[in-house]
Amino acid sequence: MTGPVHPIRPDGEGPPADAGSLRLQILGPLRLWRDGVELDAGPRQQAQLLALLLARVGHPVSTRELIDLIWADDAPASALNIIQKYVGALRRVLEPAVPARAAGAYLHRRGNAYVFSAGPGTLDLVTFRELLEAAQAALARQAPEVALDHYVKALGLWQGPAGDGLSYETPAMPILAALDDEFHVACVAAAELAVSLHRPERVIPPLQLAASTALFHEPVHAGLVNALGAAGRQAEALSAFHAVRDRLAEELGIDPGPALQAAHLRVLTQTPRPPVVTGDLAPGTQAAGLVGRGEELGVLWQVIEAALTGRSGLGVVEGEPGAGKTRLLEEAAAVADRRGALVVWASCLEGDGTPSMWPWEQALTTVLDNLPALAREKWLASELGRLLESRDDDAAPPISGGRAQFRLFELVVTFIAQAAAERPLLLVMDDLQWIDATSLQLFGHLTGRLPTGIAIIGALRDRAPTPGSDLSRVLAAASRLPSHRRIQLGPLSLTDVAELIRRETGHEPGADIARNIHVRTAGNPFFVRELSRLLSDRGALGDGDATARAGVPSTVRDVVRDRMAGLDDRARHLLRVAALIGRDVDLGLLARAAGVDVAECLECLEPLRALGLLETAPEDPFSWRFAHDLVRESITETTEQLRAVRLHLRVADALEESQADDESVTERLAFHLCAAGPLADPVRTVEALKRAGRRATTKLAFPAADRHLETAAQIARTAGLPELELSALSLLAIAPRRQAGFGGTTFDLLERAEHLARQLGREVEAAGLLFARLFGAYTFLEWDRLRLVRRLYEQGEESSDPVLRVYGRQAWGLHQWDIGNIGEAYRFFNANNPALLEGVVSAHSETPIRRDVSGEWPGWRAVLTAMHGDVERAETMIDKWNGPDDSYAVATWAYYTTIIASMAGDAGSVIRTIDRWIAVGTGRAAVQQEHYIRLNWYWAQALAGDDPAGIAAEAEQLLAGTLVDPPRWGVAYHHGLVAEMWLAAGRPDKAGIALDKAGHALEAYGQRYAEGLVLLLRARLLHARGEPGEVVRAAAERARDRSSECESHLFARRAERFLAEL
Repeated sequence: MTGPVHPIRPDGEGPPADAGSLRLQILGPLRLWRDGVELDAGPRQQAQLLALLLARVGHPVSTRELIDLIWADDAPASALNIIQKYVGALRRVLEPAVPARAAGAYLHRRGNAYVFSAGPGTLDLVTFRELLEAAQAALARQAPEVALDHYVKALGLWQGPAGDGLSYETPAMPILAALDDEFHVACVAAAELAVSLHRPERVIPPLQLAASTALFHEPVHAGLVNALGAAGRQAEALSAFHAVRDRLAEELGIDPGPALQAAHLRVLTQTPRPPVVTGDLAPGTQAAGLVGRGEELGVLWQVIEAALTGRSGLGVVEGEPGAGKTRLLEEAAAVADRRGALVVWASCLEGDGTPSMWPWEQALTTVLDNLPALAREKWLASELGRLLESRDDDAAPPISGGRAQFRLFELVVTFIAQAAAERPLLLVMDDLQWIDATSLQLFGHLTGRLPTGIAIIGALRDRAPTPGSDLSRVLAAASRLPSHRRIQLGPLSLTDVAELIRRETGHEPGADIARNIHVRTAGNPFFVRELSRLLSDRGALGDGDATARAGVPSTVRDVVRDRMAGLDDRARHLLRVAALIGRDVDLGLLARAAGVDVAECLECLEPLRALGLLETAPEDPFSWRFAHDLVRESITETTEQLRAVRLHLRVADALEESQADDESVTERLAFHLCAAGPLADPVRTVEALKRAGRRATTKLAFPAADRHLETAAQIARTAGLPELELSALSLLAIAPRRQAGFGGTTFDLLERAEHLARQLGREVEAAGLLFARLFGAYTFLEWDRLRLVRRLYEQGEESSDPVLRVYGRQAWGLHQWDIGNIGEAYRFFNANNPALLEGVVSAHSETPIRRDVSGEWPGWRAVLTAMHGDVERAETMIDKWNGPDDSYAVATWAYYTTIIASMAGDAGSVIRTIDRWIAVGTGRAAVQQEHYIRLNWYWAQALAGDDPAGIAAEAEQLLAGTLVDPPRWGVAYHHGLVAEMWLAAGRPDKAGIALDKAGHALEAYGQRYAEGLVLLLRARLLHARGEPGEVVRAAAERARDRSSECESHLFARRAERFLAEL
């Protein structure tokens, strides 16, 4: 039963003793008080629910989102009932006098969502934001002392990280982290102001709190160093700088950024603090059309100015839907355009119907169109053309997807850099929350290698939907760049809302009306604009009573529904079709899908433009788009399911009729056919999805390709179309292996494909699919991998087909390598050599699956040749197959060369190889085997005497995080390398632990090719521990004999050398 816990302490913690009514704290541990007595928020999940609603105060949170945020992927079937029970319990805690089932004053239901409404002084978060607004207003009227008072009061509300002590699953973390970010930004602004007013001591406590929780937030730590120095506490300031400097070096491997370095220098020289910067824009860049966003535009100007002055800049704008992100970006782009930059827009679109890599197709096409004709032709003829032009999707895809993808990404960086060298470039990427996986990878790649002369500004929603983990990870990496600026676009103040209403309607709103709209919209600019227009049309803008009679809609959906009420059936039909087409609407496609001619279509569109639902581009009156995504989403949500299915089919028919030969619409066509469900011919849908999969693969957008092809296989199977299902699964089997993307789902699909192939009498294709499955089993050391090998080997031996025989021998050779029979593996791989060289299963064969045999095979053969004793010949084989003359193939060359060198104990060769790799500029992300290369590099550095203990610890951590769980090929061998590093560091205790792990891996997974090396390292460990010579010699001889028995002559020779040294 919920009840009082303890009264408020007299020392000032919590609300004042005379606090009336209800008080809630989220800026620190979650706490509640009523009439000065603290209350219990209830069980853990109930408290989490309350904290989430408080963090989103004034904004409805759907029950679906609450379930996701509290339980993530582990929600019970009764989650909705639990949410409702918690809400009822919280209402009784907050207002015990309210009758059962009554909503009360704080927790309200909005459709399928809940919202917390806070009265004046009820919630510390609301008070914090009000005080910040007051501080900004004081600065605007040139009252810095008053502004500092407001800042100090606001920061004093914080008692720790938001929601401190509540444990959440990953999806909920960004919500509370966003509140912490507001605290950090306010701390930095307050520090600058306090130092400029010679009052630094007032902000030191909140800065110390922020610095204690935001361990890597350099602006916060710079503010603390500055404030301590200005307060005459130089020793503390220097200590604070040294602490954060060491932390950045030890945990991130980076040096302090410019702000921290400047703060450090200022403390050392006691240089007076410059006057506070208020974020004014450069002359001529003020935006008359924006309301309440001058400071944010000033920050974006700094990003743009970096590119204009030969540097680079990166800005990220985030906020709720309708916060004005796109409008702010448009104004920033106009500033850049006036200053001579090339402005390039790329919008990410929602839904599977959006072509993969769509934002980059837009951006790169714009850059390309601004190049001279000869340069444009040169770039189109390069691999960049695969993104921008339709190419033969049936052509053989690259052997190594990871390498080809990296090669394309590097080409984009070079292309952008060359364009920016001619003219400063601003790349604007809107709606990053919808970005597809491969586009996000390229975005991260470009921001990590940002050329000079370019600025990137991205915008994303911070909710509806909450940013995914991949996007959050990319943005977190970008935030460490010195050029990074991140803006949280909050709600408009009451004053700004009144000004926006006046500008939108041409009328001065009454005070009650402005306040009513501000409360109902929570200061959301888009909603303010829509509601003010609606009320103006109703004549209810100047009279509070009239507004109450008219009724203020509570959601954008209500606004849109009200606008649509006056439309005739033709216009409503057209609007629904347009919403399913997407944010941008082609006039010809819309007319065909709606079944009207273009003239009639234009006639029906005119009232939609008048209502503000659709708009045309200024430069093209025939290009239409929705005024905002929220409008389009509202229309699609209110379209009946059956009607939507029929309309999707009409859109697909229109696409196919007009643009059947245009590969750029392939993925859109597949989406609409899928959405049409059983109304579309399944053969037609599957073929469209297969084309979409091939198109995505051509652009190296592998996640999108997988999604298309899995859907194709599922539809074909449901429709009883085994030929089509097999063709889709066979295509799907290629893409994952190019990224070593094996997993449970991939294995199931491969097994299903093999079954279909045998059912259809396609034995060669079935064998290829079985080999692909086997390859994955060995990658992840599955316990029954021998079963798959035997099946394939026996099929090959019983068959006269040369392809089946090659598959069987290749599989048996892989098995022999795995169990440590190096001589047998060497002979089987070499027995296959003539067949492979004669092209029976060459890389240019007509059956794509066969590339698996000849893909990695030369590398395998080279490693086995080295282990069999001929290292020099093995290195020559690698050079001839994939030598370092090709700047991108150097990555694969480095992978196999470093494996061979580490097996031979040649640290110098590993270092030279990786130096060559780095010099080419391929970076560490060039191949999927990055972890193996890094482990070999660590081993070589440790043996070269460069801090072997520190490097061994890093290698051990990398190994544990990449090859151990789930276990991957080579885990025992690499535990052995770590042991050798610890021996080089003079730490036999650590080496012994690593060798125990190696021994456990040998026994647990049965992969014994490294057994001879592990035994040799055990002998060396005995020597390092000072064991008697005869004991050490016996152990070394055992290692030598075991290696010789397996024909692992390389390890046997290493044992001989060790014996000779004893």
